Amino acid sequence: MKHVFATQTRPARAVVLGAGGFIGGAIARRLEVAGIPVRRLGRPDHDLMASGATSRLADELRPDDVLVFASAKAPCKDLAMLRENILMAETVCGALARRSVAHVLYVSSDAVYKDSSSPLTEVSCAEPGALHGVMHLAREVALRASHAGPLAILRPTLVYGLDDPHNGYGPNRFRRVAAAGKEIVLFGEGEERRDHVDVEDVAELAYRMVLMRTDGAANAVSGEVVSFRELAEFAASAFEPRVAVKGSPRTGPMPHDGYRPFDNRAVLDAFPGFQFRGWKEGLARVHELQKGAR
Repeated sequence: MKHVFATQTRPARAVVLGAGGFIGGAIARRLEVAGIPVRRLGRPDHDLMASGATSRLADELRPDDVLVFASAKAPCKDLAMLRENILMAETVCGALARRSVAHVLYVSSDAVYKDSSSPLTEVSCAEPGALHGVMHLAREVALRASHAGPLAILRPTLVYGLDDPHNGYGPNRFRRVAAAGKEIVLFGEGEERRDHVDVEDVAELAYRMVLMRTDGAANAVSGEVVSFRELAEFAASAFEPRVAVKGSPRTGPMPHDGYRPFDNRAVLDAFPGFQFRGWKEGLARVHELQKGAR
């Protein structure tokens, strides 16, 4: 990571693609809270796969803009979804070729990294083993080829937060199931250990990258690993009445061999004063928000 600015400098405007989504919405809100003008672009008015999308996006851009690209069909599960996501990137890259901007921030994924038993860092091997990682890595390469200026690549790991729309296996689903008073069912005994990051921390890191006009990749990771069993028990204990947590027969191999650690020192060194929340602190915050929503 390199910073174009020596001190935090607010951009004239941020254009956020995917501002209606989970992570894109959190980034847009963080920028707006800081007083940065934000142009939110999303479907249906700015469908990146629609005819004429490249020209419409180019017409929206200004030379002093920060373009935040947080729009994707995710998780990418098959070749059809891969094609759609590449088409979206083609639109963005085509617009950048017509109308350059001051800074681009792309929300990628830790899925670009090859599995390793050692903690992953920003310089770890980018060799994805699934289509979701292939999609993000292809987009990263395309953006580097299309944008000559600083390009910030934000690679979050598993993200939790109140408004997560996917409800995938993990803390978001566990919280909702516990709040509904239903038992939490694990894959196997929930022994896999993974890193999880609060969406508000992802947004805060993105905000700081925008202020510093960062060029390069940053992993949005807490630096802690925790088992899914621990996450489920923590969610169960947060709501009344406490629900049961039980295992189930495993039907396939554990993703990432059941262990995916990260070393986040590069981000902490690059952004003094920034800290990721630990999983207990972050999930406790989201559990309280869930109770308020309920």
